[in-house]
Amino acid sequence: MIAQLFSRRTAFGDAAVLVDALPPRQHVLVTGATGFIGRRLVAALAGAGHDVTVLTRDPAKAAALRPPIRIVTDLAQIASDARVDAVINLAGEPIGNAPWTRRKRRRILSSRLRVTRAVNRLIARLERRPAVVVSGSAIGWYGLWQDETLTEFDGGKRCFTHRVCDAWEREARKAQRLRVRVVRLRIGLVLGADGGMLRRMLAPFALGLGGPFGSGAQWMSWIERDDLVRMIAYIIATPSFTGPVNATAPTPVTNAEFARLLGGALKRPAFVRIPAFVLRHVAGAFADELMLGGQRVIPDKAQASGFVFRHETVRDALDAILGDATGGNLAVTRPMPVTRSAPAEQLVDQPAVEPAARLLRSLRAR
Repeated sequence: MIAQLFSRRTAFGDAAVLVDALPPRQHVLVTGATGFIGRRLVAALAGAGHDVTVLTRDPAKAAALRPPIRIVTDLAQIASDARVDAVINLAGEPIGNAPWTRRKRRRILSSRLRVTRAVNRLIARLERRPAVVVSGSAIGWYGLWQDETLTEFDGGKRCFTHRVCDAWEREARKAQRLRVRVVRLRIGLVLGADGGMLRRMLAPFALGLGGPFGSGAQWMSWIERDDLVRMIAYIIATPSFTGPVNATAPTPVTNAEFARLLGGALKRPAFVRIPAFVLRHVAGAFADELMLGGQRVIPDKAQASGFVFRHETVRDALDAILGDATGGNLAVTRPMPVTRSAPAEQLVDQPAVEPAARLLRSLRAR
C-alpha cells in the first residue's frame, strides 16, 4: 500500500475541461512548458483543441508533451505575422534544487529576466499583439511575514525571493507599454501528485518520518495544480484581471497543520520535527526563506471576480491527489519519472524519489 503512494495517476479525468473558460481555438504561447505546472497546462490546452506553441531549451524533453504542439527553441522562430492570442510565461531556473551560491542566485534571476525580455521583444514585433500576458511570479514577492494576512494590495519585504520576483514582475510590466494586458501571477506552493513540494515530502511522511519544520508556525499558502490551470484559463478569459493576482487557495495553513493533514492522509504519524538549526546548517538562507519563513496569502482578486476553487482546503486537495490509500484507489505502477524544469512558482524543486520508492517496496514485502 505504501509504495502505491508514489504512483498515483495524475489525471483526474480529462485535462481539457480545465480550460473550459477559454474561447474556442486560441493560439497560446507557453514558456516553462515542461515544468510541473506547464505539463498539465499544455495537456489541457492541447486536449481542448487550442493551438499551442512552447518555448524550450530542450526539444527532447518537450517532445514528451501531449500533442499537437509546436516547439520552438527561440522566439525569433515565430514569424511577425503569426497569430498569438495569449502568452503564459512560466520559465525560470529552479529555486529549490541547490544551495543559493552567488552563481546560483545569478542564474535564478537572469533566467527569468532573459525569457521575459525575449517575450517582450516578440510582442513588440508581432503585427497582431496578444490580448494578454500571464507572467509567472511567486508569493515570495511578499517576503517574510508572521501572521499578517496578505492580499494583492499589500507590499513586500526585502529578501532574496522578493528581489527576484520584483525584478521579474517589473520586466513583465513593460509589455503594458505595448498596450497588452499583463497579469503577474503570484503562485503559491503547488500541490500535485507528480512533482512540486508534495512529491518531495511523500517519502519521509510515508515512512512515518515526517513532521513540521522548525516551530511549524510558519504559514503555507498553497494551491492544487488543476485549480491553478483553471485559474490561468479564467484570467485569460476575463479582461478585468490585470496587475498582481494571488494564485493560492483561500485557506492557507501553518506548516504544523499541513504536516498533520499529510500524515493523516497517509495514515502515518507526523511528529518528527526538524529543528530550525539543522535546516539552516544544511541550506542556509534557502531554509530561512523557503522552509522556515512563509506568507499567509489570500486570493482576494480571484474570489472577488467569482472564480470558484474546486479544492479550498488542504484536506480536500490531498484526498483528490492521494486518493483513499486504504481503499485501493491508487494504481500500483513504476514510480513516475521526475523532470527538472522551470515553472514559475517553484520555490521547491522535485528530487527523484526512486530510492525511497524502492525502500517502501522492500518494507511492503516483509
